[in-house]
Amino acid sequence: MPGVRLATFIFPIDPVDMSYQVLARKWRPRSFASLVGQDHVVRALTHALKGGRLHHAYLFTGTRGVGKTTIARILAKSLNCETGVSPTPCGQCSACQEIDSGRFVDLIEVDAATNTRVEEMRQLLENAVYAPTRGRYKVYVIDEVHMLSTSAFNAMLKTLEEPPEHVKFILATTDPQKIPVTILSRCLQFNLKQMLPGAIAAHLATVLMAEEVAYDAPALALIARSAGGSMRDALSLLDQAIAHGAGRVEEAMVRAMLGTVDLDYLYAILDAVLARNPVEMTRLATDMALRSLSFGAALQELGALLTRIQVAQVAPGSVDDDDPDRERVMALARDLSPEFVQLAYQIALHGRAELALAPDEYSGFLMTLLRLYGFRPEGVADYVTAAQQQIAARAPEVSATMVKPDSTQRQSPPVADAGRQREAGAGGWQDMIGAMRLNGLARELAQHCELRVLDDERCILRLAAEHAHLQMRPAPERLQQALAGHLGHPVALSIEVGRTESDTPAAAAGRERQERQERAVAAIEQDTFVRDVIEGFDASLVETSIKPIV
Repeated sequence: MPGVRLATFIFPIDPVDMSYQVLARKWRPRSFASLVGQDHVVRALTHALKGGRLHHAYLFTGTRGVGKTTIARILAKSLNCETGVSPTPCGQCSACQEIDSGRFVDLIEVDAATNTRVEEMRQLLENAVYAPTRGRYKVYVIDEVHMLSTSAFNAMLKTLEEPPEHVKFILATTDPQKIPVTILSRCLQFNLKQMLPGAIAAHLATVLMAEEVAYDAPALALIARSAGGSMRDALSLLDQAIAHGAGRVEEAMVRAMLGTVDLDYLYAILDAVLARNPVEMTRLATDMALRSLSFGAALQELGALLTRIQVAQVAPGSVDDDDPDRERVMALARDLSPEFVQLAYQIALHGRAELALAPDEYSGFLMTLLRLYGFRPEGVADYVTAAQQQIAARAPEVSATMVKPDSTQRQSPPVADAGRQREAGAGGWQDMIGAMRLNGLARELAQHCELRVLDDERCILRLAAEHAHLQMRPAPERLQQALAGHLGHPVALSIEVGRTESDTPAAAAGRERQERQERAVAAIEQDTFVRDVIEGFDASLVETSIKPIV
C-alpha cells in the first residue's frame, strides 16, 4: 500500500539444550558390577565367562524393567571386548563403545513383537552362517521371543540346537509359559527377580547424589513402591518427580504426583479405631475426599501398613531400626491384637475390591472404615482372652466356664456320690447332640466338647484350648437350655478348657471323613480303566478331585 512501510523484527531466541538423556538410559548398567538386584544371574555368568564354559543359547525371563536386555548387552560386550573374553569388559575399546551406543554390526537385536513371521526369522538365520564382521562372536538378541509364531519357532530349532561356533543366541521374554518346550530345552534359562523396594530406593539415592539433585528419603521409598519391582519404571518416575518438583524430589510433591495417600491418614484411622471414635473416622474420609486422594490407593497402603504391624507383632526383631515409622508401627503392634490385625487386613482387601460396586468411591471407603469400627479390637479373640483371664483369677487350678441354670428352674445341690454319675463316650454324646437339634455356634461348641460327666444334677464337658473361642455367648447358654429340655429337668453345665482324653464328635466325624476319602482314592486307583489310562498316557491322578459317594 502507498505510504506504508513494512518492518522486519528479529527476536532473540534462547537456545534449547536437546542433549538431555533420560535417567533410565543414562544410568543403564554397562557392566555386571553396576547391575542391581540380580546377583544370582551375575554370579553364574561371571563363572561361565571366567571358566570358558559358554553356552550357545541363553534365555532371560522376568517382568518389565528388571534388566533382561541390559544383561544381554553386557554379555555381548564380555564376548566381544577387544581385551578378551571376560566378565569385566573394558568399556573403552571400539567394540564396547559401539555396543553401548547400539551401533555394533555383530550385535543383532530383534523385537519379536514386530517380527513374528517365519519369513523374517528364516532371513535372519540365513546370515548366521557368515563369520562376524567386527567382533569375536555374532550375538543375536531376540526380545519378547514368546510372541514369535509357531512356524518361526520351528524355523529356529535346528540353528538353535547346533549353531555355528561364532554365534550366540540371547532370548528375552516376560512370558516364558508361551515358549515351546523344544526351545526351552535348548537354552540356559535365568529367571530375573523383581527388584526389592529397598534396593530400588538405594539406587535412586545414588543416582540423585550423582546428579546433584536434593531429595527426601521417604519420597524415594514412595517411588520404589510404585515402580512394582521395575528399576526402569523407577527411573522414569524419578525423572517425572524431578520435573514435578522443579529440580527437587520431596515427599509431598511425589505423593501429589503419584496420587498416593499420606501415611498420617492411615495412622489416624487406626488411632480412631483404638479410640472407638467413628466421628473422627468419618472426618478423615471426608478430608481425603476433599483432597481428591485415591481411596483405592488408600486401602492398598492400609493393607501394606497392617502387614508391617503384623510382622512387628510376630517377628519384632525384623523391623528395621532405620525405618522412620518404626516407633509408630511398634506402638500399634502393642495396642492392636494380632487377630484384629488379620481381620482388618481382610477388611481392607475386600473393601478395595468392592469399591467398584459401591454407589461411589467415597461411600465404599467410608463403609470399609465403619466395618473396621464394627469389628474393633474388643472382638472375639479379646473377649475370649479376657474371659479366660477372669476364670484363671477365680480358679487358678482349673480353666473352665460355668453356666448355671436359670433362677426359675430347680436348683440341686452338688452330688458327692460318684456312683450316681454317668459317663458317656463320643458316640453317646453325638446321639444326644443330634436329639437336641442344636444349630449354629451352640452345635459347634457341643461337637468340639468331650462329655466327662452327666448325671441328674450336672453336665461336665471338656473343650480343647484351640477351640476355646467357641464359648462365646450365647452358645453355652443355648447348650445348657437344650440339655435341660432333652433331659426334662434343669442341669448345671460346666465346660472345662483342657486336653481331651478321647475323640470329640467333631474329631470322630473328621476321622471318618478322612477314612471314606482314603477308601474312595484307593478304589479309584485300583480301577482297571484308571490304571490303563495312567500307564498308557503317562497321566496322574488328582486326588483332590475324588469325592466319596457315601
